[in-house]
Amino acid sequence: MKIFSSAPEFDLENPDFNTSRHLANARMQAERRGLDKVLVVDVDAHHYETDNLLPIIDFIEDPVLRQSALNMYQYKGAASVIYDQPGMQDVGGRIHRYQYRKHENVDGLVGTERDIGQAMRWMDALAVDYACLFPTPMLFLGLHPQVDIEVNMAKAYNRWMVEEVLPRTDRLKSMLYLPFNDPQATYEMVKKYAGKKGVIGFMVVSTRYKPIHHNDYVKTYALLEEAGLPIAFHASYHWNDQLISQANKFITAHALGFTFFNALHCANWVTNAMPEKFPRLKVIWVESGLSWIPWLMQRLDHDYRMRSSECPGLKQLPSDYMRQMYYTTQPMEAVNNREALELTFKMINAETQLMYSSDYPHWDMDLPTVIWDLPFLSEQAKRRILGLNAVEVFNLDVSDRYPDLTAPR
Repeated sequence: MKIFSSAPEFDLENPDFNTSRHLANARMQAERRGLDKVLVVDVDAHHYETDNLLPIIDFIEDPVLRQSALNMYQYKGAASVIYDQPGMQDVGGRIHRYQYRKHENVDGLVGTERDIGQAMRWMDALAVDYACLFPTPMLFLGLHPQVDIEVNMAKAYNRWMVEEVLPRTDRLKSMLYLPFNDPQATYEMVKKYAGKKGVIGFMVVSTRYKPIHHNDYVKTYALLEEAGLPIAFHASYHWNDQLISQANKFITAHALGFTFFNALHCANWVTNAMPEKFPRLKVIWVESGLSWIPWLMQRLDHDYRMRSSECPGLKQLPSDYMRQMYYTTQPMEAVNNREALELTFKMINAETQLMYSSDYPHWDMDLPTVIWDLPFLSEQAKRRILGLNAVEVFNLDVSDRYPDLTAPR
């Protein structure tokens, strides 16, 4: 396959792309640090459902939408079926795996088996034992103008994941996509799939304008709490959002977009006393990095001390509730300011509340070494963040790979 550049002499061609070779340095890091003997659970990994979209389209229940999606797929390609918007995730083609991996020969496998085989390659390279798999282009559906598109795509994707992917391997898990723009469909999704093999929770794409504290979602949260399953709010960006569209560079749209929506929803969750209403519901904030958390803690505590009458349901400071929530590592900022990062870890009780995520195969992915190499963490803290916290949060059975391991309590 050829990737065209600004001039023919800069064109790239790699007909034999192989994920294992592509991640050779990651494998070397894992071996040098002995990470193959450390439980690693990747709480946020991705695949491109558009690489294998036809089987998912077949699961769309609405026959009119199914035919429309099929026609659009044949005419415009996979991404346009879901939602097109400007983006520069592949940095103008300079991150090769975005295009090459579509044509990778995975031991002759095709379709769903190929998706699983490709996942095993990158997981083995990173020393990841288990991974929670999320879709990618579907993360734009939160701002889709047609609610029934989000609902039908969620139904089709989740059914494909539960029936075709999760039964075939114990190493892949999923927090299923919730069509949050339709509260009733969201509730029915949890009711249908809670307890299914490999389903370890449910995920809401944060890039949307629905207030997550609204009464329409109370019965869904109650159902999740009763089932003992967490809810994750997965950040994303949307360059067509009215606020973010003021950014003329992708770097700005990405840096702010992936942070802003989760910060807003988290603030609303706390100030509307949702932790008091659902004290046993585990809440996870995914792919926003960490730097926004101390900022929001301080801002909310500051205002709460002056305006606590607006939040009569709170019995603690906002930051106290935030320290009881869970966060994923990626993308972990402040690589040149270890003091700030160490303070952030302390403020969020990282040893018990932080869970490793790679975000592979995205351009800003993190290897497990971003945690293992931190000098201010004890080995036990590293092991908890890399895997043991996830075992506890998701009640994971890891006995097939670590028969003597028990979750921390």
